[in-house]
Formats: sequence, C-alpha cells, structure tokens
Amino acid sequence: MGFVPVVERAAPAVVNIYARRVVETRASPFRNDPFFRDLFRDFGTPRPRVQNSLGSGVILSEDGIVVSNYHVVGEATDISVVLNDRREYSAKVLLSDEETDLAILRLDGASGLQALELRDSDSVQVGELVLAIGNPFGVGQTVTSGIVSGLARSGTATGNARGYFIQTDAPINPGNSGGALVDVNGQLIGINTQILSRSGGSNGIGFAIPSDLVSQFVVQARAGETAFQRPWAGVSGQPVTADMAEGLGLSRPGGIILSDLHPQSSLFAAGIAPGDVITAVDGAPVNTPAEMIYHMSVAGIGAVTRLSLIRAGQEKVIEITLKKPPEVPPRATVETSRRSAIPGLRLSTINPAVIAERNLPLTMRGVLVEDPGQFGLRAGLREGDVLLNINGVPVQDTASAQTLLSGQGAWLSLDIQRGTRRSTLRYRL
Repeated sequence: MGFVPVVERAAPAVVNIYARRVVETRASPFRNDPFFRDLFRDFGTPRPRVQNSLGSGVILSEDGIVVSNYHVVGEATDISVVLNDRREYSAKVLLSDEETDLAILRLDGASGLQALELRDSDSVQVGELVLAIGNPFGVGQTVTSGIVSGLARSGTATGNARGYFIQTDAPINPGNSGGALVDVNGQLIGINTQILSRSGGSNGIGFAIPSDLVSQFVVQARAGETAFQRPWAGVSGQPVTADMAEGLGLSRPGGIILSDLHPQSSLFAAGIAPGDVITAVDGAPVNTPAEMIYHMSVAGIGAVTRLSLIRAGQEKVIEITLKKPPEVPPRATVETSRRSAIPGLRLSTINPAVIAERNLPLTMRGVLVEDPGQFGLRAGLREGDVLLNINGVPVQDTASAQTLLSGQGAWLSLDIQRGTRRSTLRYRL
C-alpha cells in the first residue's frame, strides 16, 4: 500500500502554476559593466520581453486560496493555475513577500475545492517521513519521499528567501517550488522553496517554509494586506557560543545575546537591555536572530509574546506586544529641485521603518538616497547610500538635507555611508 492513501488525500490540493510577466529591457553596450551600467541605465530604446515561470502551489481553502513561492508568481501579469483534475483557473496575487519567498493567490470563481489541512510545524520532528508533491521540470505532478533531516535551518537556502526552514532529503527539483511537503497523515507542514545544489538538481538537501508562517500569511491576506507585515524587534545580537557561555556563567551555549536596542523597540520599552540573553519566544528555544524573528512573525503584529531571557544568571519571562516598525519621525520622501546642488535626488528620512526595510544598523541616522537620479549618479551617489553630513553639518531629515543642498558656496562636501564603508565626496560648484 505504501503512501497511496496519503497521496490520494494530498495530491488533489497541489496545483501547477504558469506565470508570465512583461518587462522592459534596454539594449546598452554598457549593461555588463559594473560602473557604466548605472551611468547609462537610460540608454537605448525600451524593448518589452516576456518572462515565463513554472512552479507549483497548494490549495488552502475551498474558496480558492492558494500558496506558492514569490519567485514563481511575484510581479506576474498573467497567472494560470491548473488543478490535478485538469481544471484551469486564472489567479491574482493577494499578498506577496520577496524576503520570505511566499505569495498568497486567489483563484477566480473557485469554490468547493479540495484543500490541505495545515499542521503545527513546531510539532514536526527530525526523522519524520514526508512526501514532496509538485511539478518538477514541467513533466506533470510527481511525488517523492524522504524524511525531515533538519529543523530551524536559517540562512542556509539560496535566492531571496531568508529566515527559517525545514530541511528534507526528499528530492526537490526545479518546478517543485511552491509545492507541498506533507506528513504521513497528508497534512501540510511546509512549502518547498529551495534546494542546496551545485548542479541545479536535487542533491538530498531541500528546504521548506514552515506551515505556521504560511498560516500567518493567509491571515494577513484575508485581512486585506498586500505586503507581509512582520513585527519589528529593533534589536541586534548574536548567538551565544561555548566561550561566551562560560563568561556569562551559563551552563551551556544557547540563545542570543543582545548588543544593541533601538529606543523605539518594544523590547527596550519592556526593560530589556544590552547583555540580556534571549533564550525562547513563547516557549520555543531560539539560537539565532532569524529564529527569533520567525517566531515573532508567526505570532503576528498585535500579539502578546513571552520572551524568556537570562540576566546576570537569573531567568526572567517578559511579555511584550509585537508591533510594526514605527514611522517616527515621518520619512517625508522628497525630490530635490532644479535649483539644488544635486537636482533630482529622491531622499527619505531614516526611521525604524526605513531601517527595517533596508536592513540598516539600528544606530543609523541621516537621510536615505532612494534614487540618485541622473545628476546624483554622475556625482557618484548610489541608491541605498545614506547622507550623514552636508558641508560638515549633520543631516537630521529630508527638510534639512534640502536646505543644506540649496546653500550657496564654491564647494559641496557629502559624508555618506555605503554598506559598511564611510566616505566623503567633494565637488566644485
């Protein structure tokens, strides 16, 4: 009999997805040059080009809610979903998130569909038998078997997905993306998303996004969100190693020692301080920042979460209310005028929301270059640069940046932060 009953139960809820999008490309002789491609990014006549992608998805409700990967359907202009019984529906994306590599779709006019039941992925254990169901290489629906070979895998997958994964040795190949990872009862425990391979084929190491996070995506999609809203921790830290554990007086390594907290963070407001060691979120052990953010994301914005921590050898449990990164001060995005020293710069004031979006250091201040424009590019600025000082004066917000850039003088000096590198640009006006 084998896995026949499991496949009969789960396979009808796994669908094939065909997505296409139209992108405009420009034929530039400098497109492969790391420096001149930015200077000549507007060179050439736009040429429309169709990109096609093939993948899988999983039906989560009888009214046509489907989950897949962002890299399968993200930014698609035309999506067709083919069911196991060959019925075909058009679909639209309700919510998507490139960082998590998940997307929620709704099938137009669908009803009475067979859906998979979500299992609590925190209950999954290493060694469990699992099946991966999908559409590899476009050959049609296939099923492969294996075991859960690892849990809490963070930062190990390739591509845009970052975070927390279930690892399996069930063969996963191109086209399986967005397909189902189910247990022996036919319950969904994860969405297949990536493989770890040098050749591009299955190599016994695949990753699936846990079903608990998928559930939170569905909740937000039904609430009308179009982009995934994740709670903001507003902290930085690192895993506790064996050497660190000895110095902290811990019996064994584990947890995350905090090095910095943003003053607008919920953790800071609750009295948590640098040097505290976070050991668990709602009772689930955490050993990396990615694990902590994952468990907060599963709980969702507005939830009251219990953080277990160790401070000066004493264990504590502190409750915090999860919230979005605040837009305080307002980002107040502006574009510099033609009379500015650098016209056409699009700038935003750095606040917690910008810090979270751009993955900036918690202590970062100044204004962010959203788009350098034509003149900014010629001046050496790039998207993502942070303006710290203009002519030696600290930049507080976009209003002060505009004022400083409109000042008269023979020279213009910009102190900028680009990644981990700080530099000064000087121009003669």
